[in-house]
Amino acid sequence: MMAAFDKLIWGLGISSFAIFQLLFHVLSSWVSARLTAGFNNLDQKKKIEWNSRTVSTFHALVVGGFCLYILLYDEAVNTDRVWGDPSLVKLNLAITTGYLISDLLLIIFYWKAIGDIFYVIHHLVALYAYYFVLGRGLLAYFANFRLLAELSTPLVNQRWFFDMLGYPKSSKANIINGILMTVLFFLVRIAVIPIYYGNVISEFGTESFHRLGFAAQSAWFISSIVLDIMNLMWMVKITKGCYKVICLIGKGGSKAHKNGKSD
Repeated sequence: MMAAFDKLIWGLGISSFAIFQLLFHVLSSWVSARLTAGFNNLDQKKKIEWNSRTVSTFHALVVGGFCLYILLYDEAVNTDRVWGDPSLVKLNLAITTGYLISDLLLIIFYWKAIGDIFYVIHHLVALYAYYFVLGRGLLAYFANFRLLAELSTPLVNQRWFFDMLGYPKSSKANIINGILMTVLFFLVRIAVIPIYYGNVISEFGTESFHRLGFAAQSAWFISSIVLDIMNLMWMVKITKGCYKVICLIGKGGSKAHKNGKSD
């Protein structure tokens, strides 16, 4: 039975990789050109990044939704956070692993357009950590908890799409997206940090923890710390951007008030 399930995981990972490659090379451009004329006006580098972010958004919606379902309803994983049945989490991670490998190859191949060392580090660290879930079936709860971060990705990408389509930063769509993006990014990547490490501490020193072994323990701690440092760095940048947007709102309101008084 386990052998059959492992084959399913491998098949899902390979299929995921193929689907994300197809989405990047074919479907994103085809759909985007028909949805907005602005896509056709982009230069080649921007089209590459557009397609990359389209794939990123699609992955985040699929995996983020699945992740939320597991967190709310998968009792086996939530009851035993270290050794609980990882079946559903493995399915989700197989999709994510296919995406990460696909995106990593695209970043390297199109480095001049979408190359970013932080994304390379992020992908490699995540793949390293996910190996212990997919290969050994442990720490499924914590791996799934980290995937909550993907829920903020669509709004981050949408901000970039608005920018490429020429939406003014003071436009209502940009302002609403910017505020929602900042709030959601904080909730799923920063506010959850105390909860996450509280759960880590609760497992520290237990029999389940010692059974993990040094390699898994190291991967668990190192990947968590590295990813959280990166999330904090991104949060600072996003907060600064949101502050600028709020300042634009304030200036707009101030101008409207002055115009009203002059009338």
